[in-house]
Amino acid sequence: MNVNIIIQSVPAILKGCVMTVELTVVSLVIAVFLGVFIALLKISSNKVLSYISSLYTWIIRGTPLLVQLFIVYYALPSIGIEFTEFQAAVISLSLNSAAYMAEIIRGGILGIDKGQSEASKALGFTYMQNMRLIILPQTIRIILPALGNEFIALIKDTSLVSTIAMVELMRTAQQISSAAYAPLEMYLTAAVMYLLMTTVFTALFSMFEKKMSRYA
Repeated sequence: MNVNIIIQSVPAILKGCVMTVELTVVSLVIAVFLGVFIALLKISSNKVLSYISSLYTWIIRGTPLLVQLFIVYYALPSIGIEFTEFQAAVISLSLNSAAYMAEIIRGGILGIDKGQSEASKALGFTYMQNMRLIILPQTIRIILPALGNEFIALIKDTSLVSTIAMVELMRTAQQISSAAYAPLEMYLTAAVMYLLMTTVFTALFSMFEKKMSRYA
């Protein structure tokens, strides 16, 4: 194993890691907002909206992320809709993660005692006020472990965007591997960096969960 190649590649690898984290954070933030919206539709008394949101989660969860990525980046331009690599990556990751987030959030909402909603109605709260001030804040605490798991999964899923030439950690490792003909060194380096990132963020989420539990 050529250690010098690994040392020389550190700046590029770190830059790729920054892009991976940026892509993950942006995608997850969008996914959370979409997930809340879809979850509220799924528990809505309106059967049409509930059916549409259920259809969305069924399609997204039932098809591979790689296929969805290819549709957004390669197929949509055929009908005049084009995105940059970063835009296509964010859209694909966000839409995919939103389907899973919707189920996580829906489960969290249903886990809240119904008596609290009934009490808020008695106090004159509207449906949105009840959700925003009472239900969703408690839901966040309940779903925090699942949210952390989804974030970790999303970090690893970002490696798929290398297939559309998006330059993040995996793509950087591929480029250096091809240029220096060092597949063992670079792919092991990429694996170690993914492991380090997931370990750090797992620890951070664990600390946050413990902090939140104090206010349970």
